[in-house]
Amino acid sequence: MNMLKLRSQLEQFFIEDIGDQDITSDLIFSNQTFGEVVFIAKEEGIFCGEEIIRNGYKLLNDSIEVDVKLKDGARIEIGQILATATGNISDLLKGERVILNLVQRMSGIASLTRKAVQEINSPVTKLCDTRKTTPGLRMFEKYAVRCGGGFNHRYGLYDGVMIKDNHISFAGSITKAVQGVREKLGHMIKVEVEIETLEQLKEAIEAKADVIMFDNRTPEEIKEWIGIVPDSIITEASGGINLSNLATYRESGVKYISLGFLTHSAKALDISVKVSWTKGEDQ
Repeated sequence: MNMLKLRSQLEQFFIEDIGDQDITSDLIFSNQTFGEVVFIAKEEGIFCGEEIIRNGYKLLNDSIEVDVKLKDGARIEIGQILATATGNISDLLKGERVILNLVQRMSGIASLTRKAVQEINSPVTKLCDTRKTTPGLRMFEKYAVRCGGGFNHRYGLYDGVMIKDNHISFAGSITKAVQGVREKLGHMIKVEVEIETLEQLKEAIEAKADVIMFDNRTPEEIKEWIGIVPDSIITEASGGINLSNLATYRESGVKYISLGFLTHSAKALDISVKVSWTKGEDQ
């Protein structure tokens, strides 16, 4: 992750949650009251959020000592200690919810992605995410997909051309849509076209698309149609694919499968924060 952007977004998250102050913690504890918080896994999965814990607490108080026990992408077991943070109790409590929310969310996405990768179990087909991310959390969620063994599709509307059904409808045809883009696009950006029929597939090939997405097509249809796609064109499948039917696409031959559920339907991994005293005048 981009550390500058990471810290900037964490600052905004803390401002949203803390506002002017944490009234409860600031009134109960003095600046000389120290303690420790411990992040503990309550469910198996894949850990993701190393830099969230480390940078989050350092933003609140640079004197907080943070010890993250494992790397992003590591498998975790129930009861495993993931990280500890030691310092001023008020600051530890101020950061707990924002940091924990992000770590649970990212670890949940990484865990679901790892399950999907294991389900497809293919040396040919890679799994990637989509733009179906939580507003404000795209950087974190797409990073979590990578930690789970997946790959990233485009980050936004700005870094890749993807001509979908509505673009085609408004443009009049795949050919016109691709031509309209090619006339103004630089050579560094690929052009992807979404197709739903065999006729559209042939038109996209003729229009010299760089990437062709089979949208809501069955594994059998893809396996039959993909034979006419030149090796120079990258193939992708999306739509109607979930964990229960993912394995049926293993022999389809596509290079990528993009899965919206990796980010929009991932369940947060169950992680808790326990506290303990360390030292200070109020002990």
